[in-house]
Amino acid sequence: MKILDHEPYRWFLLEESGNLLLDANCNHSIIGYDFLIQLTPEEIQEYRQRGRDYLNWLSEDIHNSAPILEVSTSVYKGRDLSPLLRERVSDAIEAWRLGGSGAAT
Repeated sequence: MKILDHEPYRWFLLEESGNLLLDANCNHSIIGYDFLIQLTPEEIQEYRQRGRDYLNWLSEDIHNSAPILEVSTSVYKGRDLSPLLRERVSDAIEAWRLGGSGAAT
């Protein structure tokens, strides 16, 4: 897993086995959490066309939709990969912050 890009306090873009993952930082009052999704082919196409502006929009859209809330009707609900990949994402972010390549196995 490797960090490709980062927007402070908003998101990390990661790559693993050719897949692009967006780790969006969400905060709602006293609740803060990360919400990790694998980008769909359509989202990848938007990212390639619009770049970081699209990732800023996507992370904000995830945040605003509050997908972790039971009553949420977020289109992102059910896409959270955090429970499966949180440790690997954290390891990649830590390696990246320590000045490594951002890669973690």
